[in-house]
Amino acid sequence: MQLLFLRNATFLLEWDNKKLLIDPMLGPKNSMEPIPNTANAIRNPTVDLTLSEIAVQTMVQDIDAVLLTHTHRDHWDTAAQEMIPKDTTIICQPEDEEKIKAAGFTDVIAVTDNIQWYHFTINRTKGQHGTGEIGKKMAPVSGFVISDNKTSFYIAGDTIWCDDVKDALDHYQPTHTVVNAGAARFVEGDPITMTAADVLEVINHPSQTNVIAVHMESLNHCTLTREDLAVAVAVAAKECNIPDPGDWIMLN
Repeated sequence: MQLLFLRNATFLLEWDNKKLLIDPMLGPKNSMEPIPNTANAIRNPTVDLTLSEIAVQTMVQDIDAVLLTHTHRDHWDTAAQEMIPKDTTIICQPEDEEKIKAAGFTDVIAVTDNIQWYHFTINRTKGQHGTGEIGKKMAPVSGFVISDNKTSFYIAGDTIWCDDVKDALDHYQPTHTVVNAGAARFVEGDPITMTAADVLEVINHPSQTNVIAVHMESLNHCTLTREDLAVAVAVAAKECNIPDPGDWIMLN
């Protein structure tokens, strides 16, 4: 079981000879407009992938499925939609099923509660992509817990620390949890992804899950850097895996 972190929330999960690509944003640096109503006008993504274009094309030809937590463009960009073969299995939340089919994909599996995928069980979880009116406008988003008989892997998705995340940790007791940090925000309102304090809430949860923090330093509205988070975790005397793009993480 291993994970290749690519950028933002995009990573490749290899587990029991299956390859699952999560939230692919595959376009080159500066290929998308800035996210509006933010503190700067830097184009997105703000960094390039560490893989060559040929390596990315080879990767997407070799995957068993794509899992989408939601279809915001930093999780499912035009480049990914053009590059990934149209007969690839796409696992998604029900709200995105028709949109993905309209883009030409022919094997779309919408997860209402849970599905069996090969020898894995994939459960859908809830989240809050911000608070107040901004949170309502950003919805819907989902997380997913992938389990075999021994290990469970929780992808929290674009959510802040909230009862939905706590409930998922309580219920599934995941071995590993990927959280989207970055403290992304607009000019008005609170962060819409996890802050350092939110990540520490996950780390401190009684489930004692192994936390992997991503979704930093790739988008113009993310304010929390990997260094900032590493400092906060160190000050709290805790542990968290904060990969750089291109890092492989070996998982127990």
